[in-house]
This record gives sequence, structure tokens and C-alpha cells, in this order.
Amino acid sequence: MVVPKTLTVVQARMGSSRLPGKVLLPLAGQPLLVRMVERVQRARLAGTVVVATTSEAADDTIAGLCAAHGIECFRGDALDLLDRHYQAARHYGADVVLKIPSDCPLIDPAVIDEVVRFYLDFAERYDFVSNLHPATFPDGNDVEVMPFVALEAAWREAKRPLEREHTTPFFWENPDRFQIGNVTWDAGKDYSMSHRWTIDYPEDYAFISAVYEALYDQNPAFGLDDILNLLEKRPDIAGLNAHLAGVNWYRNHLDELTTVDSSQTKML
Repeated sequence: MVVPKTLTVVQARMGSSRLPGKVLLPLAGQPLLVRMVERVQRARLAGTVVVATTSEAADDTIAGLCAAHGIECFRGDALDLLDRHYQAARHYGADVVLKIPSDCPLIDPAVIDEVVRFYLDFAERYDFVSNLHPATFPDGNDVEVMPFVALEAAWREAKRPLEREHTTPFFWENPDRFQIGNVTWDAGKDYSMSHRWTIDYPEDYAFISAVYEALYDQNPAFGLDDILNLLEKRPDIAGLNAHLAGVNWYRNHLDELTTVDSSQTKML
């Protein structure tokens, strides 16, 4: 059996309208991006992990950070993330590509492995697999997997700005063409709109910092269950960004998306 060459792409940039430079904010003694990449690298099926940033001068800092920490880095288009992922996949000769955004510093490596294993087990059946359609895991455990041939098809044919900016909508917006697989949380619960573990606002950083402060020293490899247990004991931490739960990028594109509705996002 030929083992596919897997590339995990962590997209990152310095620019952020709500929390500029968030990927460099300190987290347990290192920049947030470094801590997140460490977590992704703990996944057994992640393959090569690369930070894909932009070719703009503002992101020289990210390239320098990656070099200093021995992290693979690829630079590409600032706005066309579909092109950035495709070019990175070409550069590394990937057969399978994982997309993980850099705003998920609490992502559980076991969740990454679960989604990738599902894809590998059913690679002949699915063109695209994620844990987002529909989402059930706490927000911030985002994993999307696709074969290079499917990514290339999207890169060649996707035209709408949201398809280029967000990389993967071309797949799940065309279910008549692509076979879409989804991994749901085996806890049988849906925390996607109630538990926000991603970073986009100062309150998110306060939450994530508090989680790391409570768990990292005792166990740098803390996982999803460890966080849930902590939040049960420390509702004060859970409350730091609770008002932002459910806020995501869908809210800005409800009039354009055919497979997402207002129940899957929240307006501020």
C-alpha cells in the first residue's frame, strides 16, 4: 500500500482587522503560532506541517519566526488563499492536503487524527472531508482534508471571491459534483455554537491564555476533554468570551452561501 504524502497547511498572517498580530501574542512563553504548530505536529497523521503566510513585507515577521523555530514556511498570495494552499501543495508534492487556520491554538491533535483517519479509510468515497459540515466540535477544532487532485480542480475552476478567500467553499457548495464526508464529535453533542476556542478578539485571547495558564505546565499535550473539565470547574474562564460563541465568517456571506444558514452563525 502506497502511503500518501500529507501536507498540513496552517494559514497565518500578521494582518487582522480585529486583533492585529494575534499569531505573535505570547502563550506559555512562546508566540501563539508556535504553540499552535506544536499542537498540530503532535497529530500522528498531520504529515509535513507548513505555515503558509503571504508574500507581503508585513509577514516577513512570520517567516522569520518560522525560521527561528525550525518550522516550514511557504509564502503566497495575500487574498487568494485557495491559490496559496494550492501552490504550497505543489511545492511540497502533496497527495493529501489538510487546511487548518492559525486561529485555533487549542486544537486537539486527536481530532486532527480522527478526521484524517476517516478520510484515509474512505478516500475512494469522498473528495472532501471535514468536521465542519455540519460542525459539532467546539469551535477552534477545524480540520479540512482533500486530495491534491480535488484542490487543483477547485483552484482551476472556483471564481467567486469567497471561494478564493476561504479556500474550500467550492467543495461543499457543490455537493452534486463532490462527495462530501463529515466527522461528528463522538460525544454525541454539538458545542460548535456554544464553545468558542478560536481567536479573533481580545476576549478570545484572554480565554485562551487562561486555558494555557491552567493546563500547559502540567501537560503540554492537554486535549479537548482536559479543556472541558477545566471549564466545568472554572466557569469564570468559560465566561471570558462566551458572548462571542457562534460568531464566525459565515455571518458576512449568508446571502452568497447556499449550504449555510443563519443557525450556523451569530451576528455581533
